[in-house]
Amino acid sequence: MTMIKNKLLARLLAVCATVLALGCDRNGNPVEEFGLDKLNKGISTEADVRGVMGQPDSVREESDGGRTLEYPKGPQGVRTWMFRIGSDGKLSDYQQVLTDENFDKVQKGMTREEVRNMLGRPRSVVPFARKKEEVWDWKYLHVHEERLFNVHFDMETGKVVRMSISEISGH
Repeated sequence: MTMIKNKLLARLLAVCATVLALGCDRNGNPVEEFGLDKLNKGISTEADVRGVMGQPDSVREESDGGRTLEYPKGPQGVRTWMFRIGSDGKLSDYQQVLTDENFDKVQKGMTREEVRNMLGRPRSVVPFARKKEEVWDWKYLHVHEERLFNVHFDMETGKVVRMSISEISGH
């Protein structure tokens, strides 16, 4: 009986190891988005990016002839991916933009367009008429808990007046 239990335990551990390995890249690091390992900077094309990521939420034409493809994973997701395609049509860079480092770059006086270009489409936009503010939020992962990064815009000027972070209750 013990031998059967050991064999079952060994099989169970093998299955668990396989499942865990599927969630890691070639270097054993956790995969943030499946398919990214198929893309290579300087080699992959916009068509390759679309093949892996699907249809972008938006495409921004850049002044240097390049393009930025935006892939927000909200409203329930905690990531927004930006893929930069150079004027040569090749992938030059990509990043997940909902990070503390990017949130720190949001400053008072920035426009809606500047914030949108930096963080992507917000999860929600809520007007507060009495405060004369419009609040955009993005769900993100801070360590291991979900939070909301909020940007408060003046309704008249459309410029950032402050930023805040909200805890998500029930998590």
